[in-house]
Amino acid sequence: MKKPLSLHISPCPNDTFAFDAVINHRLAHNFDLQVEYKDIEELNEGVLAAIPDISKISYSVYPKIADTYALLDSGSALGRGNGQLLVRRKGERSPIRRVLVPGLNTTANALLMRYFPDVEVTPMLFSSIAQALEEGQADAGVLIHEGRFVYQRRNLELVADLGKLWEAETDLPLPLGAIVIKRELGDALRTEFENLLRDSVDYAFKNPMQSRAFVCQHAQELEDEVINNHIALFVNQYTITLGSEGREAVKRLLEIDV
Repeated sequence: MKKPLSLHISPCPNDTFAFDAVINHRLAHNFDLQVEYKDIEELNEGVLAAIPDISKISYSVYPKIADTYALLDSGSALGRGNGQLLVRRKGERSPIRRVLVPGLNTTANALLMRYFPDVEVTPMLFSSIAQALEEGQADAGVLIHEGRFVYQRRNLELVADLGKLWEAETDLPLPLGAIVIKRELGDALRTEFENLLRDSVDYAFKNPMQSRAFVCQHAQELEDEVINNHIALFVNQYTITLGSEGREAVKRLLEIDV
């Protein structure tokens, strides 16, 4: 009998690319997965309420749930040159006071507060931030996911690359998102799923177009160039395994051992 598990991930290309072989049974496994696709802040709120068995999260929320969830060594979004972008309307030069963020529990908000501690933040669905800025609803906003690749097509300009600020400070890759699993499920199941996810990412790298229809089914932006850039930036060697450098980066961001 297959083991029933609830799995919550984002609809973004890096998650669907990494999980495709698991969700669509390109790899044999013993799990009956009940999959739900949610915005990153909804994912964070879900684990704060201890709802899903397995979930994608923002790294910044992990200290709040570490007693309930264990961090998987596979599945992370971590790297260099992949940071969140603080943008504003082109030509605006007034002081930045109110900033739209993709959720109060996100790593994007944590980094904004690290480098721009005096601003007032307002949470908003990540895919709505660019348009809200064009409409003058705030002084600036933090873009994540596909939005960071297409903002230049809009009436927006870059204020700061938060990832570059992090790398300049730490000389470490930036931890963005992680996969966690409920501790109550036990070490054996955690290891089994962790290895399966690692195999799924490896399969995706070796068969990059197998997942394309599945990725496009859930993506905000459907252009091949945007999808390819998104996957290349957020799915890498740290998604296979955090490794010592990845763990050091997470420890530096969260100020806890992982």
